[in-house]
Amino acid sequence: MLEFKTSEPLTLGVELELQLVNTRDYNLTRGASDLLAAVAKAKHPGEIKPEITESMIEVCTSVCGGYAQVRAELDAIRQVLGDAAAKLNLGVAGGGTHPFQKWSERRIYDTPRFQRVSELYGYLAKQFTVFGQHIHVGVRSGDEAVRLTHGLARYMPHFIALSASSPFSLGADTQFDSSRLNVVNAFPLAGCMPFVRDWEEFEIYFGEMRGFGIVESMKDFYWDIRPKPEYGTIEIRVCDTPLTVARAAELAAYAQALAASLRDDLAWSPHPSLYQVYSYNRFQACRFGFGATVVDPLTREHVPLGDEIVATLTRCLPRAERLGGGEAVAALLKAAAARANDARTLREVLEKRGSLPDVVRAACAAWTGS
Repeated sequence: MLEFKTSEPLTLGVELELQLVNTRDYNLTRGASDLLAAVAKAKHPGEIKPEITESMIEVCTSVCGGYAQVRAELDAIRQVLGDAAAKLNLGVAGGGTHPFQKWSERRIYDTPRFQRVSELYGYLAKQFTVFGQHIHVGVRSGDEAVRLTHGLARYMPHFIALSASSPFSLGADTQFDSSRLNVVNAFPLAGCMPFVRDWEEFEIYFGEMRGFGIVESMKDFYWDIRPKPEYGTIEIRVCDTPLTVARAAELAAYAQALAASLRDDLAWSPHPSLYQVYSYNRFQACRFGFGATVVDPLTREHVPLGDEIVATLTRCLPRAERLGGGEAVAALLKAAAARANDARTLREVLEKRGSLPDVVRAACAAWTGS
């Protein structure tokens, strides 16, 4: 029995995986242990904790009522991190990938779970030094979680294009707006949840997977969007970590407004055709960002993703305003209309300054707001 914990509907939580770099050549550095020790006694909301390698950390908000609280908590966490990092000569940055780090130089953070992941996945664990944003949205039941997971899966290309910030990897332009998700794809339990109809069917599926000895908990599924029964949420996992906390909070507001719209649309129900086009649409968004062309699973029309994002944000704006996130969704709408994301920003920095260390330096400045 996989119990689903009920939570307050449409509450939000945000997790951000962040890069730790030295301030000499702006390569990744093994700074997590020192930085975590430095912030251990500092007062801040949410959590600051280790991630799989010593060159990254994760920050998490508390359970938030809406956009304003998410933004305030992320700002407070950013300030604490920035003050501590400066004393240690560390830089902290968003961005979905580090532009020129070598995975072989990474060191696994010493916890039982991370060591177990390393033993199971080999070099993939160190390659997993990529940086994403996860958005939790509170739901009332397991059945609602299944329905909204299917419903929001249709919009994962939106979140990919809006958050894309990983155009560079291993010293080269990948020609993807989001190359981070190519790393995630290497894991055998990546992709999307199977087409189950309700929580009872999901429990049967989970029980079978656990019976095979393939999974122990929901953490073993690296799906783009998944139910989190222990929190009473659904969790969106496709976003690159944005360069700024402002964009991270805006994405959370969009997720809240979309979830509210889907929850209240009683005429809508999931359809298996969504997953026939899912991988194609996901690839398009990763590769081309706003310039992608995606397939509508119901009409079978090929639609410019940028236009679809603008139309959906426009439709969600009144709902977001009622939820307190109108300012955030309006900012995303402006960015989408201009086809502006962080991948474009990072490429523009490289064009102007000519070096990838300067790209990382700019990312650090964007994170601190300087």
